[in-house]
Amino acid sequence: MRAEVVGVGTELLLGQIPNTNAQWISERLAEIGVDVLYHQVVGDNPERIAEALRHALSHADVVIVTGGLGPTQDDITRQAVAGVAGARMVRRPELEDMIRAKFARAGRTMSESNLVQAEVPEGARVITPDRGTAPGLAVEIERTRLYALPGVPAEMREMMEGTVLRELSSLAGPASIASRVVRCVGIPESRVAELTDDLFRASANPTVAYLAGGGEVKVRLTAKARSHGDAEALLEPLVEEVARRLGDHAFTTTDEELEETVGRLLRDGGKTLACAESLTGGELGARITSVPGASDYFLGSAVCYSPRAKREILGVSQETIDGPGLVSAECAREMAAGARRLFGADVALALTGAAGPQPHAGAEPGQIWAALEAEGVSHQRGLRSPGDRDLVRRWAEQAGLDLVRRHLQGAPLPNGPRPP
Repeated sequence: MRAEVVGVGTELLLGQIPNTNAQWISERLAEIGVDVLYHQVVGDNPERIAEALRHALSHADVVIVTGGLGPTQDDITRQAVAGVAGARMVRRPELEDMIRAKFARAGRTMSESNLVQAEVPEGARVITPDRGTAPGLAVEIERTRLYALPGVPAEMREMMEGTVLRELSSLAGPASIASRVVRCVGIPESRVAELTDDLFRASANPTVAYLAGGGEVKVRLTAKARSHGDAEALLEPLVEEVARRLGDHAFTTTDEELEETVGRLLRDGGKTLACAESLTGGELGARITSVPGASDYFLGSAVCYSPRAKREILGVSQETIDGPGLVSAECAREMAAGARRLFGADVALALTGAAGPQPHAGAEPGQIWAALEAEGVSHQRGLRSPGDRDLVRRWAEQAGLDLVRRHLQGAPLPNGPRPP
């Protein structure tokens, strides 16, 4: 069964709100084995809504439309559906009663404009709302089923879970779509694609897809089978093969965040971690502590932004500040050594750099230094990040966490050890 999801609302096109409904609907449809082939978004314009619906109906078995069912002048999805179905609009007395009763129970005065929600295309099946006042609609148009649901997420989910998913699951028969994600760092997307090119070209089920961003590359593997267990069984050999080819760049086959992987390794190894941060301003510590149970292994992070704080709290030498500078391997090493000493940690990680957009301490925007200090290990890694401040800071966090991961796993550290 092929599905298309159509979001209605000019606010979506203006970027004022994200289209989270489409994401949620696609996830739920995948769970029952329905293939979502397209998403559309269209503004509050009757001709364009009708055009979008006709296009979706031309190649999908089921179309799910969200938004435009409310009581205001720009809620025109009902009329557009009626026009495409060739049906006239009729007012349903039982819907009027339902709307009036909802307002009465809530002790609110009802504006007469709310009764426009009782007008539906003739012949349409109504999905009665529990939460809101806008009924959903189910219409058969040229052997394609069209559902029109409210745009309010809670009201949409209520109708999806209570009606739409049950009906589609019955029509589609036993099927399930499962996905696994192999995530990797320290390797560009193009190299990942080269290493898995034959898998990408040869495989129709499971399929292989790539997504790069935020200082990592994700390889998503998706399979369809009669049950979730069967789909997972199809995926397992491919997941193992992709992870093998990516080697120590792959940090998870279960879609863990990098900080989760690091936390698991620290806990399993009985190690503690401390950090010293400059350009990330505490965000590294925030990511580490976002993992439940981080208190088992994380001791703290010293956010030292100024030269004075680096010198007086972390013990960075004035010689380093005046010489190689605040964005240097030497400064990062002394920051990490200071954090390890300050917190008494087994492992310490330090990040310094120039987040931009202006140069900082003689370093060009995007220059990052990460340093790791542990028993018998003193390692620094320099790299340049493209993009704005947010991306530079994110790359710094990824590079630092990856150093800790590799150290704990006994994997080679990038750039090789530098002299202490």
